Amino acid sequence: MDLEKLVYEKVTEEIEAKRRAGEKIPFHLHTPTTLIGLVEDFNISAKAKFKESSKAKEASPYAFCVDDSLKDMDGVFLRSNWQIQGFLAEQADAIEKRGSSFSLNAFELMLRQLEKLAPELHRVHFLRYLNSLYHDDYTAALENLHKYFDSSAGTEGLDVASPCVINNHGRFEVALLCQGMLHFHFGHPKQALEVLAEAVQVSQQHHNDSCLAYTLAAICNLLSEIGISSTSPLLRSSYSPIARMGTSFSVQQQLFVLLRGSLKRAESLKLKRLVASNHLTLAKFHLMHVQRPLLSFGPKALMKLKTCPINVCKELRLSSSLITEFGSENSVMTTDGAQSTAWLKNLQKPIGSSVFLEETISGNRPYASSFFAQPSSIPGSVLQHIGSLQLVRATAWEIYGSAPLARINTLAFANCFADHSSSADAALAYGKLIVYLATYKGYKAAFAALKIAEDRFLSVSKSQMLTVKLQLLHEHALHRGQLKVAQQVSNELGVMASPVTGVDMDLKTEASLRHARTLLAAKQFSKAAAVAHSLFCMCYKFNLHVHNASVLLLLAEIHKKSGNAVLGLPYALASLSFCQSLNLDLLKASATLTLAELWLCLGTNHAKRALALIHSALPMILGHGGLELRARACIAEAKCYLSDPSFSVSKDPEMVLDSLRQATEELQLLEYHELAAEAFYLMAITYDKLGRFEEREEAAASFRSHIKALGNPQDEVNHEPM
Repeated sequence: MDLEKLVYEKVTEEIEAKRRAGEKIPFHLHTPTTLIGLVEDFNISAKAKFKESSKAKEASPYAFCVDDSLKDMDGVFLRSNWQIQGFLAEQADAIEKRGSSFSLNAFELMLRQLEKLAPELHRVHFLRYLNSLYHDDYTAALENLHKYFDSSAGTEGLDVASPCVINNHGRFEVALLCQGMLHFHFGHPKQALEVLAEAVQVSQQHHNDSCLAYTLAAICNLLSEIGISSTSPLLRSSYSPIARMGTSFSVQQQLFVLLRGSLKRAESLKLKRLVASNHLTLAKFHLMHVQRPLLSFGPKALMKLKTCPINVCKELRLSSSLITEFGSENSVMTTDGAQSTAWLKNLQKPIGSSVFLEETISGNRPYASSFFAQPSSIPGSVLQHIGSLQLVRATAWEIYGSAPLARINTLAFANCFADHSSSADAALAYGKLIVYLATYKGYKAAFAALKIAEDRFLSVSKSQMLTVKLQLLHEHALHRGQLKVAQQVSNELGVMASPVTGVDMDLKTEASLRHARTLLAAKQFSKAAAVAHSLFCMCYKFNLHVHNASVLLLLAEIHKKSGNAVLGLPYALASLSFCQSLNLDLLKASATLTLAELWLCLGTNHAKRALALIHSALPMILGHGGLELRARACIAEAKCYLSDPSFSVSKDPEMVLDSLRQATEELQLLEYHELAAEAFYLMAITYDKLGRFEEREEAAASFRSHIKALGNPQDEVNHEPM
């Protein structure tokens, strides 16, 4: 007789005996079968099959399933409070992972029934809070959060340094911490900072070091994610290290002090997961900000004002060391229902002859040992953290300009951590891969991949897929000369951003950049320059230095196309300076190429100087650049040779023609009519000088076809890829 049948018969006999004796049956034995079907959603059977959603994978094989939620299931026996607590913990993980794709109404109905039957289960309020939070219902989320902390100790889920019980005074600061994160989620940075500053004061008054450490980490994340021009006076008055610094220090220096203080506090309390999270936040800080000395007086050592990739790699390595330390932490961090959750997973394994054979040969009892099994060796939160770390590493290589390493790290996340990460992180990874396809393979492959990704992340709130789709459509429309479509897409991208100051700064910057590029393509140079200048002021105010480099390069491009190459030179040089300080190698190569084009616009006397600049940037461009950047470099190189009086086309024609052929092949993948027409025009001129008239006519015909397509973009509107 197998273990499942034996346990089931024992539990059934116990229930019947208690009923005959007229005894009061405890909660875990008097739960109705309908509720059990809602809570546990599976039958214990050797042939049990679990449904799996085609849209998104479940956080666990027995996470809440809407289709089977109301089925009256017989034969279920796991009904103890621990099992239900384990189920609720699994559902919390599923909500945080799947976000708005998790069913709102059906899950709310189940929680209401569970609340009526078991009012002592306070975590039901917390799940209702999470469900409302990820469905953007602010009123319901705030109400359920208040109910949870009004009715419970509010310490569930806290990573305390020791298994001590937090007194009732500890509820208030934890409630403030959660409320601050609620405001942050809904895009209310000022309210979030005010609440978190109050949480700092209360934590200090109650000597709650663990909550203070978490609150400081939350403030650091808040200040890192939103655009800030100055720290809040509330924060300076509530946290003494910031108050002692005064107002003479920059925002970045104050944020760095906060980060270091939060890390030291977490290390002293041995909060390993918080330590790993702080290291990850420090890596992001070193990635985006130039390190400056904190002392404003006394002798200073000579230091270069540059970002330090070594510090980024160091912080990422220290953050990833969490995965080697989770074993000792699990013994302290095991929460209610964890053992029963592991038992549920073990009972789902099918029983077959191979199992009995293994038991007979080895003499072990696998199911007996599984009965007392501990949770999975690697907790889901640890895997999710490592996945986020992998995405940060991919972003770092993307910023530094190494396309292959960025793609490898993104693929590593998609293959190893996508199932354990939130749907937002998974959507971000897929978005990066789609942008890579568009940049290096062309739009056909990118739009095909986008269609698959949209089906998977269709119901994710504020999905990165919509942003990626609008970016691809804008690029494609600009390349094909569809300026009205490009302007419409640019406006839609701007509408997606929150109107609150400092929120969604990356999206606002992206929308303004694309608006300026659309005006540039329409040859409205003054308007494009005004938009770019306003964008530069905004980025400078909120310390978005990486974006500043791109905006300066755009201003140089605007002056180049407007015929004012002399005015464009300072912007190109300033962009180069930003790129060197921030180690933006690929963007530096692009700025060097723009600088060479500006010198070439000043006359043929500067052809050799321009060619030298292009050759200095070619290794980076050819090794890591996309189709458009490589084509631009090839066309600029050919123009330098043709403009140089000392160069003879008849002696070495392939120096020019090879570059132009490569450029035309790559531009046709992008359907970039303007640059393709320029490349075919240069090819026609070269063939004419060589006396190869048949090839000249072919190049001229290709030139005319691209000019015609550029002049009649409405003919291609009916052939949209999406």
